[in-house]
Amino acid sequence: MRNKIIIALAMVSAAILTYVLYRVFFVLPDELNQGAIYRIIYFHVPAAITGFTGFFTAMVASGIYLATNKLKYDAFAASVTEVSLAFISINLVTGMIWARIIWGVWWAWDMRLTTMLICWLIYAGYLMLRRAVDEPTKRARLSAVFSFFGCVDIGIVWKSIEWWNTQHPQPVLSIRDGGGMAPGMEAPIYINLVALVCLSACLVMVRMRQEEMSTEIDSLRRMAHTV
Repeated sequence: MRNKIIIALAMVSAAILTYVLYRVFFVLPDELNQGAIYRIIYFHVPAAITGFTGFFTAMVASGIYLATNKLKYDAFAASVTEVSLAFISINLVTGMIWARIIWGVWWAWDMRLTTMLICWLIYAGYLMLRRAVDEPTKRARLSAVFSFFGCVDIGIVWKSIEWWNTQHPQPVLSIRDGGGMAPGMEAPIYINLVALVCLSACLVMVRMRQEEMSTEIDSLRRMAHTV
């Protein structure tokens, strides 16, 4: 059953991505001020939203672990966090490419970029911590603390362009009360968001299977050491 769900999610994601790519490159016109490079927004923004959604999901799973002490919730949180970090990496890389064309530099210490980098480092540290701690219960507790701490920074990232007036442009999406995009140009962002969410769910299910196998192997190893 799990394999069928993974395949179905992958097919839905591929179909939507194909539609969005066709719409973005063959239907939508160039943007008046930025030209063709503005099209990167159709992956830059959905990748960020997908990653943030995953991080908050991981935080909830971590909270459930702390309440129940069931390691399956910790395994789920770890899987979601790893996949979400990949999407945040996409956001950072596409942001750097966009900055190179618009600002003339690959990186500027703008508050949005800086806080996003801090967010990336926090969750990269989360994964490094899990590699460094062998004892499952201790690892799960420390990981939960990292997850809560990381979500605090996500709130700062989200509000950074409103709290600090630096290089990053103000919101242009209607969900952020911006509304600066021309009619028909905003919808593909949300359509592609559905594709990336489906893809992330597919990847999380694959990682959960790997986590379950890893936990089983770890349990057998511990049993062998006690014999």
